[in-house]
Amino acid sequence: MGEEFPEKLISTVNCKQGAVRAVRFNVGGDYCLTCGSDKSVRLWNPHRGIALKTYTGHGYEVLDAQSSGDNSQICSGGMDKTVMLFDVATGKAVRKYRGHAGTVNCVKFNEESTLILSGSIDSTVRIWDCRTKKMEPIQILDEAKDGVTSLQVSDKEILTGSTDGRIRRYDLRVGKLSVDFIGAPVTCVNFTRDSQCILTSTLDSSIKLMDKDTGEMLAEYKGHKNNNYKLDSCLNVEDTHVLSGSEDGNVYIWGLVEAKVLKKLTHESDKAIHSLAFHPEEKCLLTASMDKMYVWKSKYAQSRDT
Repeated sequence: MGEEFPEKLISTVNCKQGAVRAVRFNVGGDYCLTCGSDKSVRLWNPHRGIALKTYTGHGYEVLDAQSSGDNSQICSGGMDKTVMLFDVATGKAVRKYRGHAGTVNCVKFNEESTLILSGSIDSTVRIWDCRTKKMEPIQILDEAKDGVTSLQVSDKEILTGSTDGRIRRYDLRVGKLSVDFIGAPVTCVNFTRDSQCILTSTLDSSIKLMDKDTGEMLAEYKGHKNNNYKLDSCLNVEDTHVLSGSEDGNVYIWGLVEAKVLKKLTHESDKAIHSLAFHPEEKCLLTASMDKMYVWKSKYAQSRDT
């Protein structure tokens, strides 16, 4: 039996929010968020291509957003140097955190969605407590020597990627910092689902799979173009394939182990595919390029009308 990829383009959605800077599934995969150059965050049902709500309050382009674990809140960050917390139901901004000295590239909730972590071009990660009215960060991680481009949070650790060519892992249980030098500027970091390895994209058209504990490179994925922009990469739900956007208008899919390009998903233009998100349970992929979001599913997928 052949490999099953989300290779069938189900729909192309014009998000009507300028350039789409990021697309992110919620925890369950029923909804997604898009971040726009028009300063907005939009909530969608991507399976039906329906916009549900728009969240405004940022003063400039929004670069990243995430839904909380219970879907009641959204955090976002952008070029206005602020981190915002929105109430999903009312659409209102609950908090606007100021403190970063430059563009906020990435935001994440912790596992309990009680804290927001934000990584900035100002070389810091700031941690904000959303349960209090306090507007100062409860902690600042300032070890990076250049902008923080990407971050991931698990229940035990914080992982960051920086333009200084390093990935940093903060072990929250023992307060230990591990640093791995990758070389080229790091633009995207991800844990594998078993948390044993780290997937790292760099601005030399390379993605590397690193053993988390030893720092050893286990595989390298090449073929895509990534020299100028921050592009997302990710793993599929079973950790069997690596996916990445590319500056040539394609999404590349590699086998995790053999590191060969197995598939290219061609988009309608040759402009960079900045962002992508894999469904947490199904063979479904969201990609974003220019002003559009693309929804991809397996050609064997049953249609869903939920």
